Amino acid sequence: MKHVFIILVSSLFFLSCKEEYSTPKEISEIEMDLTVKRFEKDFLNTPKENFDKLKTKYPYLSDLNWETDKKDTLVIEMLQESLKVFPDFKQEKKDLELLFKHIKFYFPNFTKPEVITLTSSVDYRNKVVLADTLLFVSVDTYLGEKHKYYDLIPNYIARKLSKEQLISDVSAVYAKGFLSQVRPRTFRDQMIYFGKILYLQDLFMPFDSENKRIGYTQSELDWAKANEGMIWSYFIENKMLFSTDKSLSNRFIAEAPFSKFYLEIDNQSPGMLGKYIGWQIVRSFMKKNDVSLRELCSISGEELFNKSKYKPAR
Repeated sequence: MKHVFIILVSSLFFLSCKEEYSTPKEISEIEMDLTVKRFEKDFLNTPKENFDKLKTKYPYLSDLNWETDKKDTLVIEMLQESLKVFPDFKQEKKDLELLFKHIKFYFPNFTKPEVITLTSSVDYRNKVVLADTLLFVSVDTYLGEKHKYYDLIPNYIARKLSKEQLISDVSAVYAKGFLSQVRPRTFRDQMIYFGKILYLQDLFMPFDSENKRIGYTQSELDWAKANEGMIWSYFIENKMLFSTDKSLSNRFIAEAPFSKFYLEIDNQSPGMLGKYIGWQIVRSFMKKNDVSLRELCSISGEELFNKSKYKPAR
């Protein structure tokens, strides 16, 4: 490949800071009094002879093996560790309310959920689960990347297991729910599918840093921005856009320590660069077309791509 990729030495040459965000009045005035139930705290503090009362409070969790878990020292330790990191959940509740105000502003039919915190034996693939109007948050998947429970988890995953990533994970779950299409087959349409999710996250969480929306460090986002034109040229020259080769998803869409160009540059690149490019395609489309968010959610990848006129600088 002829392209020259740019490697940023962020610590020496680039200083970034989170821009101050002021919530618009029309959003801040939206009423959003969220109910949060702390199952892990209630379970830890409830003797098993009072489980019937607890099952009335959490009927949707009554099928769990409560009696067995109450005797399991590892389960109890995990509950205790989670409460050390989330003793009151007050800041998280405030952040979720702000997130939901933004979602409500853009999608007026949005119904606020009841939030239930719990532990899940570090099921990091399902950190946040939305079931109708119930939002389950596994607090043991947000204990901080250096926590002992994550010692055997790859670093590129563990660094996203911190409370700072919680709002982004919730926003992504809701953004995905607004899309009316199934997971697409071509590489181009896969990029655009995830690009739509990230674009909605732009709107839902403008109060938080951009890199958290995609799960990058700031230096990884800087690298993607600096090399955007070269990445796009690589996709075009290798005729990837209309390919249904499943390996492309593993190379450029799935969570990974780096993207797989099969070049020396791989180890300097962040993973998920296909998602990043899809994000920029959708941003270009929305900038150049007067469409509603409902239309964005339902438009085909082909039509969106053609109307985006996406052309990054080289």
